[in-house]
Amino acid sequence: MKNISTLNIAGGNAAAFARQYGIFIVLLILVIFFTIVSENFLVSNNLLNIARQVSMMGIAAVGFSFVLLLGGIDLSIGSVITLVNIVAAYLMVNADWHPAFAVIAALLLSAAIGFSNGWIISNIRMPPIIVTLAMLIIIEGVAYLISGGLPIFGFTKSFAVIGQGYVGPIPVPVIIMAVVMGLGGFILKKTYFGRYFYAVGGNEEAAKLSGIDVNRVKYLVYTLSGFFAGIAGIVILSRTNSGQVLSGKGFEFDVLTACVLGGVSVTGGVGKISNVLAGVLILGVLSNGLVLMDISQFVQMVIKGSVLMIAVALDCLQHRKAS
Repeated sequence: MKNISTLNIAGGNAAAFARQYGIFIVLLILVIFFTIVSENFLVSNNLLNIARQVSMMGIAAVGFSFVLLLGGIDLSIGSVITLVNIVAAYLMVNADWHPAFAVIAALLLSAAIGFSNGWIISNIRMPPIIVTLAMLIIIEGVAYLISGGLPIFGFTKSFAVIGQGYVGPIPVPVIIMAVVMGLGGFILKKTYFGRYFYAVGGNEEAAKLSGIDVNRVKYLVYTLSGFFAGIAGIVILSRTNSGQVLSGKGFEFDVLTACVLGGVSVTGGVGKISNVLAGVLILGVLSNGLVLMDISQFVQMVIKGSVLMIAVALDCLQHRKAS
């Protein structure tokens, strides 16, 4: 009996270790694999390129993680990124606004869109997937109306620093991602409303009975999701140096994949920003490694879709087992 108990404890410890660090082990395995198959993978320029490429996804993933923690979803972040691109570009080029004022206006707009999502979901009781899908279509249409479907370009050189600049050897977008993820981790670990996110996602009715204003929590979370998507949109605009109506197309599915891969439960109440970072890096390493191996874009789409399917399936199985 003692041996059986020891085995059970060991098995439980191994399972706990796998849950906590499994995502980092997967990341390490991918790095080792692509290092072996491509001599150009593990070089400083390529690693910095991966970090720069995933920075926008990492920024948006923080707000998206908050939404998933509530058991919700925000499919509108891709179109929010597009609208921020178009609005900021239009204000800088066509309205001759200073870049700082154009950026602030675009970010306020993105936060307002997020708040609108939260208000509709909380007060009209519409399913989040329907609200944010409808918002995606509306915003996409607005972006086309403003731009006429044409790219907007002609920014000042100072604006390009946000997406193309460096601080020493580190790209500015990577620094922005690190700051945003640090802020996201601080919110979840050190603030009372961060704990409310977990409480509402774990059991909304119990959260209400404990005195939490669930509606306000939803307002805050969806507002943050829109705001962080707006920051990602500004970085993309600066990096491409052109406001385009396709800049955020399909972005929400990459972010969703990264979050779920990083262990944020689609049913709510479970997730950490550190693991989300690992999920973002896994997608970045996977995409970069497949390009170095000269794998076609369509095969990459199949692989990414499969990764999302497997990640959600594992999350559902784990949730069912816990229940």
